[in-house]
Amino acid sequence: MSRAHLFNSSEGLVNKALKGLISYNPSLRFDETNRVVYNSSYDKTKVSIISGGGSGHEPAWAGYVGENMLAASACGDIFASPSTKQIVAAIEAVPSDKGTILVITNYTGDCLHFGLANEKANASGHNCRMIICGDDVSVGKKGSLVGRRGLAGQIGVLKVMGAAAGAGGSLDNVYNLGVAVSQQIVSIAATLDHCHVPGRTEHATLGENEVEIGTGPHNEPGYKKLSPAPSAEELVKMILTYCLDESDQERAYVHFESGHEVALLVSNFGGVSHLELTALVDELLVQLASDWKIEPVRVYFGTLETSLNAPAFSVSVVNLTAAAENCSYSVEQIKDFFDMRTDTQWESMAGSQSVRGPRQEQLVQSTPRAKSPVPEDRDLHIDAQLLANMLKSACESLVAAEPDLTKWDTEMGDGDCGETLKIGATALINAIDADGIASKGSVVTVMQELENIVETKMGGTLGGILGIFFVSLTSAVQHNVDLAKSGLDTTSLWGKAVSIALESLERYTPAKVGDRTVMDTLIPFAQALKDSGEFDKGVEAAVQGAEATRGMTPRLGRATYVAAGGSLGKELPPDPGAWGAMVAIKGLREGMEKVLS
Repeated sequence: MSRAHLFNSSEGLVNKALKGLISYNPSLRFDETNRVVYNSSYDKTKVSIISGGGSGHEPAWAGYVGENMLAASACGDIFASPSTKQIVAAIEAVPSDKGTILVITNYTGDCLHFGLANEKANASGHNCRMIICGDDVSVGKKGSLVGRRGLAGQIGVLKVMGAAAGAGGSLDNVYNLGVAVSQQIVSIAATLDHCHVPGRTEHATLGENEVEIGTGPHNEPGYKKLSPAPSAEELVKMILTYCLDESDQERAYVHFESGHEVALLVSNFGGVSHLELTALVDELLVQLASDWKIEPVRVYFGTLETSLNAPAFSVSVVNLTAAAENCSYSVEQIKDFFDMRTDTQWESMAGSQSVRGPRQEQLVQSTPRAKSPVPEDRDLHIDAQLLANMLKSACESLVAAEPDLTKWDTEMGDGDCGETLKIGATALINAIDADGIASKGSVVTVMQELENIVETKMGGTLGGILGIFFVSLTSAVQHNVDLAKSGLDTTSLWGKAVSIALESLERYTPAKVGDRTVMDTLIPFAQALKDSGEFDKGVEAAVQGAEATRGMTPRLGRATYVAAGGSLGKELPPDPGAWGAMVAIKGLREGMEKVLS
């Protein structure tokens, strides 16, 4: 759990945040006294939908105020219900000729305050109703007298109700739709750690190898702690089992039949990267299809309802077919309500996408490029065992060096150098062991495979440099292979080929010796190889070049920003790219010695 905040106190933070939030939509107004956000351009001839709750769940609920969604939202303190007075102020800010519906999640404070506000509103002449949404399956039917806890499934209820109201639905029809949808949702959350509230003492934390399932969005403990932490695939399997296994009588809240149309909502609690969240969505879709024969017709994901900075998420599955059977709207109309555009943060935060056909239509498989055969007269052959040993030795050395390379690149760059080289090295080892690419001793075949690995698996600046280098090196070997076939030592061929490859690189990068880059290893290596004709001399030059980068001031790449920031008063680590190249070159030499000794 991170305790670092831009604002180190919660005092005044909610009001400040709401004043910032409304700036994206000029129709929004903020009643600071009552902490109510409302839509000044709402249509009073249509049903008003109002929601709200504690703050810290942004964009819920103020971020959903706007056309075709909420007319107003009452905002409490962090994780605390708004007061009855605030909620009454929200109702009065957006009076409706057709009536008002309060839609809240099932928490005691919210139920009490919104319930009392509902009573006061009706007593004063408003036509007001209330829906309480509970969708969490973790506690079970016997575990709680108050019913299911509210999770982000409620945001789906708000979306369809707001759209139905915007389309002119009657109070009865919109209310019945909300009830029907809310009753057909199963949700559960999982967390890697609890969130931290600015200005408060630290909350309970999870261990490094723990995951908690069945957590709530206010730092509530979960249903169960899992240790050791399951893999993502295992966690998804548990989540879907809790939600969909109807043999579990404690949690069989919603019945799903073959052919039922469903929606999937995945909410980031605030601390999960978009990269991992979308990977989670994919795993959910894979397992829904394979294990439950469910292919959602609508998929929504993003920061739907957060818990400050919690590295956690919730999953909600909504049976749209069953909901349609219990209200006046058809499945097609409910899907249209999900699709109806709003001017709220639903559009940007939900990552919404309508899934109208089989998912396989979206997953396109490209045709692999056919590998060109290597002309025999343009190939270089050496002993197959020697070739395999040299390559594997170089790759294994790189894998072993990854922790240091990553550490150094984190200090001076973007931290990806070690992992980039490890990915490439691991892929080449697999190609040698599983595909036998070195089994015929064809150097060009191996180099073409290495080109492919760099091109498809190794990103970043280093991947680009190595890609250009190996393409040029392969071409140079093929064009100069006659040097080796004429009886000259193959070292002469390599000296010339590496020099040509470096000349090609010069067209794309200005890096020279002394700039603290991979070129500090490659250029001395190529020069010594070419001048001496001895591989050992090239290795020595590579080692000296890499070592020399320890004292250099970076002049290219991200490391220059670190230098400009004044962080270079301490002793610098070697350049990770230069060091990685040196490790690979030394590894080649060590692999050669094992075979020849």
